[in-house]
Amino acid sequence: MICPLCQNLLSKEKDPEYYECGTCKALVKRKELWPDSIYEKSRYLEHNNDVTDERYQKFTSPITHYILKNFSPLDKGLDFGSGTGPVISSMLEQHNYIVKKYDPYFANFPDLLEEKYDYIFACEVVEHFYNPRAEFLKLKSLLKPEGALILMTLLYNGDLDFKNWRYRMDPTHVFIYQKETFQFIKDSMDFKKLIIDGRLIVLE
Repeated sequence: MICPLCQNLLSKEKDPEYYECGTCKALVKRKELWPDSIYEKSRYLEHNNDVTDERYQKFTSPITHYILKNFSPLDKGLDFGSGTGPVISSMLEQHNYIVKKYDPYFANFPDLLEEKYDYIFACEVVEHFYNPRAEFLKLKSLLKPEGALILMTLLYNGDLDFKNWRYRMDPTHVFIYQKETFQFIKDSMDFKKLIIDGRLIVLE
């Protein structure tokens, strides 16, 4: 199997379900275990994403706070992978921010992927990418010159018990990142800056 990010041949098995890439350090689920679109959508429909839930608002707040601090209501944003409960968009719109929503299952408006944005955010989305190289290059192409790609995902590190880690146990998580993986994305795709602050990752 070839790494879908760096195109390296995957040979090191992390466990029976995942490879660990020797180049970009990503943890890549074996392709034969990738869920199909019907199962994937059914899993997302199980998520109880209520935009008025204060716990959900708090969980997603790293992205919301970053945008409120670094962008103005005059800037144009894209909620990529908005899902069934676009809580970040809802919070930003309360502050008069302009946010468009795209999701391949729940807001499938491909014309939005032809526009340019000051910021794009994706909360708990990038671990579902089957082709992360193509996805990140596409997202970068949608950014204006000073734009930012703002993400939330859990990063793996060697101190974690991978076998029992909850992120690894989600059957829809096919591509898991380490810090080195995002450094590879920054360098290979010519982003100017990388910020990693816990679950918050920003590529400028």
